[in-house]
Amino acid sequence: MKPAVRIGLAIVGVGVVGFLAWRIWGPGAAHPRRLSGYVEGETLYVGAATAGPVSTVSVQRGQRVAAGQPLFALDAAQLVAARDQAAAQARAAQAQAQDAEKGQRPDELAVYDAQRAAAQAQLNQARADYDRIAPLAAKGIYAPSRLDQARAALRTAQAQVRTVEQQRRVGTLGARPDAIRAARDQASAARDQLAAAQNRLDLISPRAPVAARVQDVFYQPGEWASANQPVVALLADDRVRLRFFVPQAEVSWYRPGARIAFNCDGCAAGQGARINYVSPRAEFTPPVIYSRDARDRLVFLVEALPDHPGGLQPGLPIDVVPLKDPRR
Repeated sequence: MKPAVRIGLAIVGVGVVGFLAWRIWGPGAAHPRRLSGYVEGETLYVGAATAGPVSTVSVQRGQRVAAGQPLFALDAAQLVAARDQAAAQARAAQAQAQDAEKGQRPDELAVYDAQRAAAQAQLNQARADYDRIAPLAAKGIYAPSRLDQARAALRTAQAQVRTVEQQRRVGTLGARPDAIRAARDQASAARDQLAAAQNRLDLISPRAPVAARVQDVFYQPGEWASANQPVVALLADDRVRLRFFVPQAEVSWYRPGARIAFNCDGCAAGQGARINYVSPRAEFTPPVIYSRDARDRLVFLVEALPDHPGGLQPGLPIDVVPLKDPRR
């Protein structure tokens, strides 16, 4: 074999080996295809419903807060006084309602008992007089008018006893039903006023509605905050989502509820998410994720909720592992 032929065969062999090595260990093998995307977060702005000076700020930028944790508070001196006044009025109205349902006090009932005892004594005396005069009047010793007087005195004493007993019975009862109903309504209105005063107080000292990360603090203690002006910005965990783009030929594989795997720079391994939205409209690949493989392709936007959103920063690029064709 001529030297030139041998040299040519060697060059061809080296080329074939190099091509195979590139296919096995090249960039395509080391970096399998991924879908490009990024982390997005919707900011939750928290403010007070009324204007006033900021008295305290309980959080700082970058801090994580739990649901229900205090964020800030405006000066509450006037609202605290109004709340305390409403609370006192509610207690007074409730006491009046309870008093209306009760009878008179024991000391008041004791007065009726004394009056009843006196009336009973008069009744006993009137009966004794009648029992003494009646036989004598029948014998003609006393005139009939004397018997009439004794009989009238007896009936008067009996009526007096019944009157005192009735007064005592009424004394053990509460107020009239209409009066009791009115007292209850007043107590209910006072409780509503107390709840409204407490609600106004709560509105100037908001708490974190959900677990979140403090994104920014716009006011410091001593500064005046207008009504409904954001004082603290939160990035809630339930408002963090992944946005990535799927080629139109594969979008049918992605359905809400399906699980995906993804990774990002600085993230822990084994990250997962659940798809919650697939756009019904196609679009061209956004310039921010242009690549040689994806350029000028029609893609569909897909959103997913990460399993662990706490450590994901909005704007962070992500690589999503593509789903496989379920028909295979």
